[in-house]
Amino acid sequence: MTPRLTADFWVKAYLRRLSLMNIPAFVVCRGDETAGAVYVKVNTLDGRASAYQRSYDATGARIWVPLAEGQDAEVEASLNRQREFDPDIWIIEVEDREGRSLLGEEGLE
Repeated sequence: MTPRLTADFWVKAYLRRLSLMNIPAFVVCRGDETAGAVYVKVNTLDGRASAYQRSYDATGARIWVPLAEGQDAEVEASLNRQREFDPDIWIIEVEDREGRSLLGEEGLE
């Protein structure tokens, strides 16, 4: 069994990895430090965005799945609904014209 990282630790590591690639990102909503769910919004700075949430596949491995995609306001509304449902969530906003999030890279599952 793989040890689980705290949400706070994972977020800090993720922001650092983005910083090393010169991809701007910031915490929009700070959730529970230990076990808050993490959502990542990727803003392409052209009025469009996408949001991802961590989930599990059929084998139990952690994966990132799309939550919403489209106009930035629609994606933001979707994240706000999640926040109303669970006030302990983290929301990280990544701003990258190329839409890079690094979520598919090893170690970010």
